[in-house]
Amino acid sequence: MARKLLSRKELRAENDAAEAAGTEKPKKAAKVAKPRAPRKSRKTVAAEVRLKAFWGVFNQSLKRLALFEYSQRKQADKKASELTEKHNSPHFVQPVKEVIEEK
Repeated sequence: MARKLLSRKELRAENDAAEAAGTEKPKKAAKVAKPRAPRKSRKTVAAEVRLKAFWGVFNQSLKRLALFEYSQRKQADKKASELTEKHNSPHFVQPVKEVIEEK
């Protein structure tokens, strides 16, 4: 069965008449919004990473050829100069940081 659609004015007049007669027109049940539970954070805690500094000897292709402790800068420079003379291409020293794995 199709319902007859009433205009807003007709609905208002019907509602006013029902209030004047003392009877209220039954209203449709309104949906009650449920409060949402707070969303859990998906953020992962980054693991603490410790780094240690070294001196690396590199060639022109950025290939690391030797690794020295940070306190051994003179030995790293000496190794770089020896490789430069031997291979006739420049070698250089630069700091390298590597991850320390804790056990």
